[in-house]
Amino acid sequence: MSSRISLIGAPTDVGASVRGAGMGPDALRVAGLMEALRAHRLEVVDRGNLAGPPNPWQAAQQGLRHLDEVVAWNRAVFAAVDQALAGGDVPLLMGGDHCLAIGSISAVARHCRTTGKHLRVVWLDAHTDVNTEAISPTGNLHGMPVACLLGHGPQALVGWSGTRAAIGPDQIDFIGIRSVDADEKQAIRQLGLQVFDMRHLDEHGMRNTMAEVLQDVHEDTHLHVSFDLDCLDPLDAPGVGTGVRGGPTYREMQLCMEMIADTGQLGSLDVVEINPALDVRNRTAELAVEFVQSLFGASTLAR
Repeated sequence: MSSRISLIGAPTDVGASVRGAGMGPDALRVAGLMEALRAHRLEVVDRGNLAGPPNPWQAAQQGLRHLDEVVAWNRAVFAAVDQALAGGDVPLLMGGDHCLAIGSISAVARHCRTTGKHLRVVWLDAHTDVNTEAISPTGNLHGMPVACLLGHGPQALVGWSGTRAAIGPDQIDFIGIRSVDADEKQAIRQLGLQVFDMRHLDEHGMRNTMAEVLQDVHEDTHLHVSFDLDCLDPLDAPGVGTGVRGGPTYREMQLCMEMIADTGQLGSLDVVEINPALDVRNRTAELAVEFVQSLFGASTLAR
């Protein structure tokens, strides 16, 4: 793992259902993300915020809201993540809403293909985000990034990594899932996706779940973590647009992050869906900073 982390801000809520996630990058800065990582002797550079079109706040057209704007923002994210990886950095995308994972993970997938690394994505979220324009009840693109990455999204958002699907169904594991639309359930079964929902966590615990997720991670693996803050319970993380009760506890999430850190293979990261407009005194961004520190190896003791 490179020791230099590139912070990339993408201040937009263009894929979301409620306004406010565009303030996420600065909420993370205010919560001291850079200082916290530097305190662990990590080299961090803040690349500032990307620019993109404003949110037009329009109704869905042909099952998609704000497609052109989502494409523009993701192009900017793709270029920035691509550049960070080319420079040997670990890109940390500060969202913004979760539609931005399309550009982020597409760039990572292309990088892995070029360098011969095996890409594995850990998707921490209350939702699976495998809707398409055909089945989405809202047309909001933050509910579709996984479908796009698997090659099943709108034409303008697939194929960016050099092949139609940036990742295969066997390369992504979902953790913390507890809200899935009816048609999405069918899509998950048809695609053969590995989903560790909250019932699985309740029955098997976080330790066994993560041991299963990480069992085949090796030194040629590039681990990408896509961390949607609504994975957490809204009692802990109120500052999210689509909170769902009954998420992992604070300690379970810490264990999840520490076990990922233990692999030593974390290569890139998205931190998305922090909505300061719905937050309480920036609590959610502060939580995010704690979990990101754990992801980069800040356990209580040297193990």
